[in-house]
Amino acid sequence: MGRGAGRGRLMRMTDADKPAIAVLGAGKIGEALLSGLLTGGRRADELMFTERHPERATELTTRYGVRGVDVATAAKEAGVLVVAVKPQDIEPLLDELAPVTDPSKLIVSLCAGLPTALYERRLPEGVPVVRVMPNTPMVVGEAMSAISPGRYATAEHLAVVEHLLSTVGTVVRVPESQQDAVTALSGSGPAYFFYLVEAMIDAGILLGLPRAVSEKLIIQSAVGAAAMLARTGEHPVILREAVTSPAGTTIMAIRELEKHGVRAALLAAIEAARDRSQELGRAHDEN
Repeated sequence: MGRGAGRGRLMRMTDADKPAIAVLGAGKIGEALLSGLLTGGRRADELMFTERHPERATELTTRYGVRGVDVATAAKEAGVLVVAVKPQDIEPLLDELAPVTDPSKLIVSLCAGLPTALYERRLPEGVPVVRVMPNTPMVVGEAMSAISPGRYATAEHLAVVEHLLSTVGTVVRVPESQQDAVTALSGSGPAYFFYLVEAMIDAGILLGLPRAVSEKLIIQSAVGAAAMLARTGEHPVILREAVTSPAGTTIMAIRELEKHGVRAALLAAIEAARDRSQELGRAHDEN
């Protein structure tokens, strides 16, 4: 069965407007997606989620008005099944999904490192899978998501996922071979920025500023710098040079960053994240 498998069924599913969406695993990224979808205009009755812990399920239902269900109910009622469990929890979930899933369902994997081939081996033949690497700014509608089709996913499946994720941020298509690099760069990327902002806030305190003032200065500077990058289209080097006067304060700071190997440390850190993403995928090669 080839790449076009399931095409007609998905067309019938989407003819009724928007397919119901089930988020399988309501951890941080699962909740971020639910929250973002609701903010982006999805109705609560179009959404559902699965969650192993009853207290957590009650909390989410109270907070968002979205009902918690079991995997079998999600597979029966939803046209799009978004897998948002931790990679180490994927095996028992696939065991539950295999007998209740068919090619009329679209599987959207948000699990770092897990290839579409894993799902295709474990689920019935022809089930379309789209691999996604999102990030946590999804909760404020500013996610960066990269999507890749599996063997049975069509252009229409990709369009469904693009439409779904465009309500919570920006979407790009990449070959699946690039997903581990995406995971390291944008998937983990917000953590790098938070780490840097945390250090800069501490620096402000070290220099004698109150914490609240230091936080406000740095957070707004980060927001403004990101907006300049997004809106001007200028290369970061050009924007940095515009702040860097000869013999000024900025060049002295840049010299210290270079002296302490900050650029090299970032490159090494992102490579390490890429390597870990690859390891997560290889852990399931035999399953």
